[in-house]
Amino acid sequence: MFRAPVFRGAVMSSGVLGIGVSGLLAFQRALGVTGNNIANSATEGYSRQRIDLSTQIPQFAGNGYFGSGVQVSGVHRIFDQFVETQLRNSTSASEQYALYYDFARRVDNLLADPDSGLAPGLQQFFAAVQDVANDPTSNAARQVLISEAESLVDRFSFLNQRLEEQRNLVNGQIQTTVAEINSLAEAIADLNKDIVAALGRGGGAPPNDLLDQRDRLVLQLSELVSVNTIEQDDGALNVFIGNGQNLVLGNRATVLVADGLGPDPTQMQVGYVSPGATVDITPYMTGGRLGALLDLRTSVLDVAQNSMGRTAVGLAQAFNDQHRLGMDLNGALGEEFFRVPVPQVIPGAANTASGAPTVSIEDYTRLTVNDYRLRFDGSLWQLRREPGGQLLGTVDPTDPPEDQVIEVDGLRLDISTITLPADPLDASGDTYLIRPTRNGAQQIDTLITDTRRVAAATPEMLAAAGGGNTGEASVLSVGITDASGLTDLSPVTVTVIDNAGTLEFVIDGDVVATFDLLNPTTEINYNGWQLVIEGEPAVGDNFQVSFTTAAVGDNRNALALAGLQDQRLMADGTATLEATYNTLVAEVGTRTRQAEIAARAQVKLLDEARAQRESISGVNLDEEAANLLRYQQAYQAAAQVISVTNSLFDTLINAVRR
Repeated sequence: MFRAPVFRGAVMSSGVLGIGVSGLLAFQRALGVTGNNIANSATEGYSRQRIDLSTQIPQFAGNGYFGSGVQVSGVHRIFDQFVETQLRNSTSASEQYALYYDFARRVDNLLADPDSGLAPGLQQFFAAVQDVANDPTSNAARQVLISEAESLVDRFSFLNQRLEEQRNLVNGQIQTTVAEINSLAEAIADLNKDIVAALGRGGGAPPNDLLDQRDRLVLQLSELVSVNTIEQDDGALNVFIGNGQNLVLGNRATVLVADGLGPDPTQMQVGYVSPGATVDITPYMTGGRLGALLDLRTSVLDVAQNSMGRTAVGLAQAFNDQHRLGMDLNGALGEEFFRVPVPQVIPGAANTASGAPTVSIEDYTRLTVNDYRLRFDGSLWQLRREPGGQLLGTVDPTDPPEDQVIEVDGLRLDISTITLPADPLDASGDTYLIRPTRNGAQQIDTLITDTRRVAAATPEMLAAAGGGNTGEASVLSVGITDASGLTDLSPVTVTVIDNAGTLEFVIDGDVVATFDLLNPTTEINYNGWQLVIEGEPAVGDNFQVSFTTAAVGDNRNALALAGLQDQRLMADGTATLEATYNTLVAEVGTRTRQAEIAARAQVKLLDEARAQRESISGVNLDEEAANLLRYQQAYQAAAQVISVTNSLFDTLINAVRR
């Protein structure tokens, strides 16, 4: 009966010892967690960790349950998924607008430069044309005109080359960015594997440091492209880009490629490597640096080169049309002053059809800055405007060749020059990329180098009735209608003959008009000129048509050429040549300004998102210092409990010895 109290005292002492030991171990780990937080206070992407303590299962001692100490139930990181997602989105948007603004600013400075821009070149060129009009006899003025034309052509070429350099730089950065995306995707997949394994070994305890590393990699990935994430039940994180293409699934990463996947092999596209094929996902890539590069190429570089090319085509065609109406110092009709650029047609690399559509510019005043894509769907050719994909027309390849034509935006496309394979279905998906003005600034050139061939004068046509005419017909008017149809300036004789009772007008035996009693006015159109005769002629009557060649002091065509500067020749007659370029400068400037404003706004939003994350997951050294002191004191108190337990044992042992 005497030993029973001793036994109960031993149980009580060992219980107190267990409580003290549990507290000692728990607060030792708490000090370790706090110390780890302090050590990683400057580590990028580190999430503050917190130890979770809980009471151990109490023991029943006959007269109640007595606590048995404390235990560590886990260590978790202070983390908010919503805030982390917001940070990723802000990072992606900030990187996108910052890079877009950087490139757009370069293009804007290039196009708007008062010295190297196109606007000063156009003004100087037309000023030189006006100088020729002021003194058409001056050989020096004519030489200055040719020199200014060559300078203008060089300016077109220079600007186009600089834009090509920016395009090559963008393509290079697209390749680099895609390679970085692949590297990060592989690293995330590896971490997924490690995290799943760690969760299994730890019985579901989260490997916080590995999770932080993975989140840091996903954040770096969001700098390159917009991402969406979904966490699996096993702890792996699936990463998606574009409109749902999986980049990382568990421990497997998908490979992206940057290559010339479209008709233009120099245009880098982003491809998604899937079993058996590489799918072009370029249209779906948004956000981050990759989204900025792709958007910049479409909305700035393509528009700038197409717009400059359209101006070059309009200038060359309009100036040539008017120049051919004139006459040079040699007494010859004006020739083409500029080389007119031609549309570019690029067939798809995988096309099975042979040949290509014949594309010509029929009306330069209606040209747009768009590209076009012709695609065969297995039964019909479909023409769509790019970008946007608006359907503009279809052609049935079984129709007669003369019906296989599409006319749109001043262009004429003859599809009959494409030869389909024996089974047309084999050509399903064949495409042709049509760029009417992309190479315009590169192709325009000056064709006239001889000052005497500048057609400043206007040839005059003279027409008179033959002196021996017996009819009542007289010349009402005569003039040039199409200079391109004039073959020479030799005199022409129009003779009236009787053909079975019908009076006909003939030139060199060819019938050019028939007299109608109901309409006494007869129009004779021949080789680019028109003669109007009024009244009824008689058989044998003739009319002489000739051209003046004394053009030394004539400036009328030069005045007409100078007047092209102010004529609304472009955009369906709504804009001058210079206005089309100024519109381009204004559009690029507007986009640049918008990008600058958006970039600044996104920087603020990103700073706020980072601050919000830091307020939740960041390490507060003051708070950690307080925790360190608190856990230290608790550790010391637990050690004191063990010391008290030791004293209790000593007391019990001494009591038993007595």
